[in-house]
Amino acid sequence: MDTPSPQPSPASGEGAHYPRRLPCVLSLEEAYTPPMSTRFLAIFVLILACASTPARAQDVAAPFDGDLQRLAEILGGLHYLRGICGSNEGNKWRNEMQALIDAETPSGERRTRMIAGFNRGYNGFQQTYRSCTPAATVAIRRYIEEGSKISRDLTARYAN
Repeated sequence: MDTPSPQPSPASGEGAHYPRRLPCVLSLEEAYTPPMSTRFLAIFVLILACASTPARAQDVAAPFDGDLQRLAEILGGLHYLRGICGSNEGNKWRNEMQALIDAETPSGERRTRMIAGFNRGYNGFQQTYRSCTPAATVAIRRYIEEGSKISRDLTARYAN
């Protein structure tokens, strides 16, 4: 069984409006709000349920593959960043990626692209961050927001 291995890319921040000055973060609880994570996970679970469709032809790209690959990249980034920021979540984000792969059941090139997206997300942040910084906590927040948006959009477009 193929499993995603670690890799991330920084968020583009396009269209996002954030304060110009970052406040000093005293603790992880102040930098990360669990309700946003809960919403993201709820939407993510809904996507998993909706994305699991009957068997498709192998290696045929689904119309939402680009979004799934971006979501995989976000999960890879979160897997690395949440780990260095002391979230004590273990393999939570890697397991979410595995659940996405299991639900979508891609094969061949589609599976390879999804795993490569996760690895890109993980490795991109691994090359940038060695410890949790205020910028890393901002990246976590932005990735959770972007992942939530992708999940909502996919659900709105492809859910029955």
